[in-house]
Amino acid sequence: MKKTIKLIALVMALVFVVTAFSACGGTKDETNKDAKLAILDTEYITEDYAIAVGKENAQLLTDINNALIALKNDGTVKKIQDKYILGTEHDLVFQQNVEGKEEIKMGTNAEFPPYEFKEGDAIVGIDAEIAAAIADKLGKKLVIEDMAFDGLIPALEAGRIQFIMAGLTVTEERKQSVNFTESYATGVQVVIVKEGSAITSADDLFAPKADGSLWKVGVQQGTTGDLYTTWDLAEPEEGEPTATIERYSKGADAVQALITGKVDCVVIDNEPAKEFVKVNNK
Repeated sequence: MKKTIKLIALVMALVFVVTAFSACGGTKDETNKDAKLAILDTEYITEDYAIAVGKENAQLLTDINNALIALKNDGTVKKIQDKYILGTEHDLVFQQNVEGKEEIKMGTNAEFPPYEFKEGDAIVGIDAEIAAAIADKLGKKLVIEDMAFDGLIPALEAGRIQFIMAGLTVTEERKQSVNFTESYATGVQVVIVKEGSAITSADDLFAPKADGSLWKVGVQQGTTGDLYTTWDLAEPEEGEPTATIERYSKGADAVQALITGKVDCVVIDNEPAKEFVKVNNK
C-alpha cells in the first residue's frame, strides 16, 4: 500500500513538473511571437559583390566578366535588381531553347533573399537571374547547385562548380583562393535588433555591455557578416573582445535566434535584412 501511495505521489509530481515546464515554454513562445524587429540606421560596413571563378580558369573569368559588363551597360542588371528590390517587373527572358547546350554550373546558397532564394523547387533572385542572362550570352545552359555558404569556395576549388554567385563579397582573403569579376552590386551590412534594444548604433558593439559582459552577435556562417564581426568584435587585433559570435547555417536561423533571445543582434546584408524584418513584423 505504501509503495502504491509513493508511486502515485511520484507520478503526480512528474505531471506537475511537466505541466509547469510546458506552461513556461508556452508563455515564452507567445512573447517571442510578438517580438518586433528593427534595422539600425547606422551601417556596419559597405562592400562590393562580384562573381568568383577558379584561379585556374582565366578564360572563363574573361568570358563571364565581358558578359557581365555588357549586361550592366545595356541596363539588364539594373532591371533585374529593380525587379527583386523595388518590385518593378521587366519583360526580359533568359534560358530559352537550352536543349543540347553545354552546361555551366553556378554554386550558391539559396538562403539569401532577394539575391537567391527558393520558390518551390526553383532557385530565383537577383543572382540567379543575372547568372541566367550571362549563360545566355555565353550560349550555355545554366545549372544552379545549392549548398552551404562556407562550402562554396571549396566546391569551386574542387571543380564541382564553375563559378559562384551568392552575394559574395570581394575580400583580400578570398582573393587568395578565387578570382573575381568586376562588381555587379554594392552590399551593405546592417544590424538587426529587437525594438527597444540597448544597441542603438553599430558603434555600440565596439564596447562591452553596460554590465561588462559581451554582446552575442548572430551571423550566417562564412559570410562577411561573420568575417567582419569576428575580426572587429570577437578577435580584434587591438584591445579586448566586445562580443561573441554565434554562427548559423542560414540567415533566417540567426534572425530566429534574435527573436527568441539567444543573441542580442544579427549582422547581415541590408536587402535580406529588410526581407526578414518585413516578414517578422507582419
